[in-house]
Amino acid sequence: MRKIIIYVLFLVLAKSYGQELNLPVFTQYLADNNFVISPTYAGIGDNLKLRANGLTQWVGIKDAPDNQSVYADFRISDRTGIGMSFYNDSNGNTIQTGAKFSFAHHLILDYYTKQYLSFGISYNINNIRFDINNFTNGNNQPPVSNPNITDDRKNSNNNFDVGVLYRNRGFYLSFNANNVLEKKLDEVIVQNEPQLLLNYQIYSGFTFRGPKNSGLEFEPSVYYQMFTSDKRSSTDLNFKFRKFNRNEDYYWAGVSYRFLNDQLLKPLNLGPMAGFKKSIFYFGYAYQVTINDLSGFNSGTHVITIGIDFLQGISNCPCTQSPVH
Repeated sequence: MRKIIIYVLFLVLAKSYGQELNLPVFTQYLADNNFVISPTYAGIGDNLKLRANGLTQWVGIKDAPDNQSVYADFRISDRTGIGMSFYNDSNGNTIQTGAKFSFAHHLILDYYTKQYLSFGISYNINNIRFDINNFTNGNNQPPVSNPNITDDRKNSNNNFDVGVLYRNRGFYLSFNANNVLEKKLDEVIVQNEPQLLLNYQIYSGFTFRGPKNSGLEFEPSVYYQMFTSDKRSSTDLNFKFRKFNRNEDYYWAGVSYRFLNDQLLKPLNLGPMAGFKKSIFYFGYAYQVTINDLSGFNSGTHVITIGIDFLQGISNCPCTQSPVH
């Protein structure tokens, strides 16, 4: 039991370091919301897209990570888009709030073969606070033995993300460098805190239609993330399909498989997802079961996405066509 508790604490601490200045990425991006991953998707589509996500990780474990976030992106001209996101993240006694403001520009590489290139940049601001109200020294007393812990500790950081996106008909490939600046350290808050928060993300997939008049659309994809601070990396293998009706409404379903890249056959998470779009309204739900020593202590991770698409306006530029056919 002691080993399990130590393991849980290790994962929670690692998660808090890894998530700082990063929105937790599970499967929110698969809810037809690629803007979660990259600023280059801002303005792709013919409307203002709003998405709200609620994520509860490791249900059943006290003080497990919990996250709420809101995303919005829209086009401001034929080839330019802007977006923003806000989030609140709690992880035990660590509380983070943050925002991103994004800009993207889209170019036509070849009109006839439908090849497009997009560039994006985001400005990030993150506020982190350590709540000491629940800290004890083992006897349910305040941690008076440590003179550094006298009040809630707060810190703010600013950073930038940059990205590029290539599209060719149904194929897409994006590359992003997140948190390109070194972090300003506060030695009083955490010792041995990683100064490099830079991480790289690659997202690629292909969307293709089923038999003629079937209304089916299929989308296999892969998402890779690597942190430069300790070289750890993970990969998501995803597959989803959509079924359209005559009114262009649709429902969808899929599955995601996440693993550390040095443990291909030992998945971190595995889970199904499903959702629908009716008129301007969108709903999605994803469930991930934890495949490790924590599986006996929690009922998995739950992600809910709700959204609305409105203010439709068709662009004259095909480079901003919607990724959903």
